[in-house]
Amino acid sequence: MEELQASLQPRGLTLSTFPDKGRSLLAARDFYPGEVIISQEPYVCVPNNSLTESRCDGCFSKSNLKKCSACHVVWYCGSSCQKLEWKLHRLECQLLAKLDKERRKSVTPTIRMMVKLYLRRKLQNENVIPVTAMDNYNLVEALVSHMSDIDEKQLLLYAQMANLVNLILQLPNIDIKEIAENFSKFACNAHTICDSELRSLGTGLYPVISIINHSCLPNAVLVFEGRLAVVRAVQHIPKDSEVSISYVETAASTITRQKTLKEQYLFTCICVRCNKLGQYDDIQESAILEGYRCRDNGCSGFLLRESDEKGFVCQQCGLIRNKEEIRKIASDIKALSDKALKCSSSGNLQEAIVLYKNIEKLQKEVCHPFSIILMRTWEKLLEILMQLEEWKEALAICRLTIPVYERVYPGFHPLLGLQYYSCGKLEWLLGETDDAIKSFTKAVDILRITHGTSTPFMKELLMKLEEARVEASFKLSSREDS
Repeated sequence: MEELQASLQPRGLTLSTFPDKGRSLLAARDFYPGEVIISQEPYVCVPNNSLTESRCDGCFSKSNLKKCSACHVVWYCGSSCQKLEWKLHRLECQLLAKLDKERRKSVTPTIRMMVKLYLRRKLQNENVIPVTAMDNYNLVEALVSHMSDIDEKQLLLYAQMANLVNLILQLPNIDIKEIAENFSKFACNAHTICDSELRSLGTGLYPVISIINHSCLPNAVLVFEGRLAVVRAVQHIPKDSEVSISYVETAASTITRQKTLKEQYLFTCICVRCNKLGQYDDIQESAILEGYRCRDNGCSGFLLRESDEKGFVCQQCGLIRNKEEIRKIASDIKALSDKALKCSSSGNLQEAIVLYKNIEKLQKEVCHPFSIILMRTWEKLLEILMQLEEWKEALAICRLTIPVYERVYPGFHPLLGLQYYSCGKLEWLLGETDDAIKSFTKAVDILRITHGTSTPFMKELLMKLEEARVEASFKLSSREDS
């Protein structure tokens, strides 16, 4: 890793190893909010292609796609993306074209990524693709696989997938056990590639970015500019401090975050938030986020289960809420949620709205106003209302989410900035220009830190803010003239 260490030094970074975390990325100088800490192109990546949706292998676009005429698996939006990928796809194409039609259907994005991993290694070994300190297979070999922590069922699945990859590649001296181990590395180290609005586009392996450890209160954020992974500071990171990002949704209780991290990434988080597990503040926060509220609407207290389990006691006013009452409401919410999901999946959006509004009504009876469970229902309602172009109602719901977002996310979190952006777009569309300016300004204040200012997305946001200001100025001058 000496070459990597030397390559990181000019970037103001250094590698270190800790007994409880393994390899870590440390700041060798001060970093400030909005500053790019590190960026990396993927070693390999694939779009999230499915039977219903396809994307370009080069830029992940959905427009003007044409399928590769030889392998009938890969799509491109044009010749530039095809040329960009040709050295690697030329080999992949030959292999995929040999497969029969049924076998080709088994080539999922994850299988494709593994095939591309070994083909890229082959091309680098043959000097067809250049090797650098930040772009080589040794970095993949150094990633942690957690194979000893995986259950037998998962190991069997990896073995089956490895056999399929071996069948496709047909390379001499290939180690099926190594392929299986690399699948485990994908599960723990690959990143979901998102667009500027954090919508999933594909999956990529970024071996240097993967060195950055998780924190539930991170000092940096990972975003993507096309396929380029970019890590920016969202706090002042002093020299010799560890750089951290979040691997999971941080708007959750400590128990939920710990469970997700253990199941998906096979480690127990010991960050400053998780170290509060079991303390009164953490119990209170968990109850507000995912638990139940006092039955007195005038009380903002949270509930904890009594020791005899007969009910839940408000920790503020002492009122007891019957366990059966809560169980009945929770059961009704579950039944309605199942129906709503089916309706939205089948395109019956009007019926889905009715169901989600009924869910919202029931959740308000048992959930704290800052509950993330209630917030998720509002998010689903907002999504459907936007699809139906019910702009006024969508704005009302979007405004409900803002106070919850402000509470559950840190000040410089991209999701908070994007929610302000959504609010601003709806306000501007409905002629509420002054409110739109306020929302766009708040969005810019956050997203310029997390996204920078030079991407097409940010340029569009800044342009919208300027246009809204011009429109407001014109309206003001028109009123003054009249």
